[in-house]
Amino acid sequence: MIEQSASDLRTFIPAQDFALSKEFYSALGCELAWSDEDLALFRIAGSGFYLQRYYVKEWAENCMLHMSVKDTLRCFTEVQALLDSGRFPTARVVPPKREPYGALVTYVWDPSGVLLHLAQWDKP
Repeated sequence: MIEQSASDLRTFIPAQDFALSKEFYSALGCELAWSDEDLALFRIAGSGFYLQRYYVKEWAENCMLHMSVKDTLRCFTEVQALLDSGRFPTARVVPPKREPYGALVTYVWDPSGVLLHLAQWDKP
C-alpha cells in the first residue's frame, strides 16, 4: 500500500538536447532547483519534475505535462514571444482552445516534443 502521507509526486521527462531543454524550462519560468550532468529538478507552482538526459522519440512525443494557469491567453502570448526569439527552433505553441472537459488550454511542445497543457479552469 502506498504511504498515505505521501506529499510529493514527480515525473521524469526526456530531453533530446539536455542543455537546450534546461534553458527552455528556465525561460518558461520553472526554477532549476538542482542539476548534474544527467538530471535536473525543476520546480513550479509548488510541484516539480525531473528533466533527464535521455531521449526516445516515441516516448517524448507521447509524454505530457498538465499545469493549471490563471490566463492561457497570456501564456500563449509570452510563449509565442519566447519562440519568436529563435532560441528554441523545434518548440511550438498554439493559441488557446476550449476543450470538451471545460478547460481553456494552450498547448506547448518543448524542444524534445514533450507536450505541455497550460490549462485555465474558469469558475462556473
